Amino acid sequence: MDLLKEKVRPLYFRYLATVFGASCIPCIYGIVDMAVIGQYHGPDGTAAFSVVMPIFNLIFSLGLFVGVGGAVLLGNAKGKGDDNPNEYFTVAVSFAAIFSVLIWVLLFTSEDALLTLFGANEHLLPLAKRYMLPIKVGAPVFLLGQLCAAFLRNDGAPGLATFSVLFAGIFNVIGDVFFTFTLDMGIFGAALASVIGATISLLIMLTHFRSKKCTLRLTRMTGFFKKAGEIFSTGFGTFFVDLALGIVTMLFNRRIMLYLGTDALAVFGVLMNINTFVQCCGYSVGQSAQPILSISYGASQWSRIRATLRYASLSAIAMGVLWTTVILAIPDTLIRIFMDATPSVLSIAPGIMRTYGLSFLLLPLNVFSTYYFQSIMQPRISFEVSFGRGLVLSGSLIMLLPALFGGNAIWLAMPITEFLTACFVVLMIAKYTNKLPKD
Repeated sequence: MDLLKEKVRPLYFRYLATVFGASCIPCIYGIVDMAVIGQYHGPDGTAAFSVVMPIFNLIFSLGLFVGVGGAVLLGNAKGKGDDNPNEYFTVAVSFAAIFSVLIWVLLFTSEDALLTLFGANEHLLPLAKRYMLPIKVGAPVFLLGQLCAAFLRNDGAPGLATFSVLFAGIFNVIGDVFFTFTLDMGIFGAALASVIGATISLLIMLTHFRSKKCTLRLTRMTGFFKKAGEIFSTGFGTFFVDLALGIVTMLFNRRIMLYLGTDALAVFGVLMNINTFVQCCGYSVGQSAQPILSISYGASQWSRIRATLRYASLSAIAMGVLWTTVILAIPDTLIRIFMDATPSVLSIAPGIMRTYGLSFLLLPLNVFSTYYFQSIMQPRISFEVSFGRGLVLSGSLIMLLPALFGGNAIWLAMPITEFLTACFVVLMIAKYTNKLPKD
């Protein structure tokens, strides 16, 4: 693929077709896990999985942090014709290794404290810890998988990244059922299947580095800390999008347990799995556009940036409309897929899901915008979107709405957050796109 010469429309949609799988299939791991766990353990299993989700968000966000940050800068350097763009790849790999060790230390020394912080009570903690047994060991595999996928897309191999996660995803679906039900491992078996699937995916992606087409190399470098600062600055917006999902989940978990109880937390667990998939749709749009945007920015091809923005924005809006329609139309069906629901859960689920599901309309566009601002070298705006949406607005509303208007008002927190964020995003996209020179 020639990112600077091929027509933008077919190039972008070819990337989208391949990247969509690479971005979304890891989210399917969680969806399948929750469905299997919910059918095996009932609402308690779904609630326990909701407690574990912020840990997954932390691991994936660190992979995106160095992966997307390094890949954007590598693409920009290639567009400018720099002599050694692989310095960014080398720095990113170095910090991925450091983060992997830190994650191991955190999970093996502070597991109980983390799970309690994220909403586990004495009833849910044993289930959550059983799920965490394989995840603790395999955590670096998830992080490194995100790193590899980001760089493969910028090295002209998005299809391999997609194939790797597709193959691993198929294994994960089969493995979930086999380990959980056939071998009667329950929640532990679901986690084990996820770790094995992620390992298969990473091993397949690593075959790219033996290919003659691979241009990625570990290299000697100059200015290590300068380049690390550039990667952190560029990647922080995307990092915080995923990290913020973990923070929001933690806040929701604790407030739901305070005001509404375990049944509501089980419904929220289902919502967060769907939310994660919708957010992955936003990632797929951003990650499809980012290689074209960043190399075009480096090469000063402004019309290609505008064309890519147009196609990506339309894709994000279409995905938002699709998922909002689904959750408004069939909330009961979605609940039954994810758990062996009790009558009390079924009585509260439709109202909760339809209210919270309104946030899906604008979520993909807001997520995509962070990639756009990074790619045109506006990391400050990307951070403002991520921080404002992911912590300031959502966190404030999660804390205030139930306190002021009762427990069920908490479900309005994300629809309001996504609407206000989208207003800011549209204004900033228009401002900074209009500042680009004319070809």
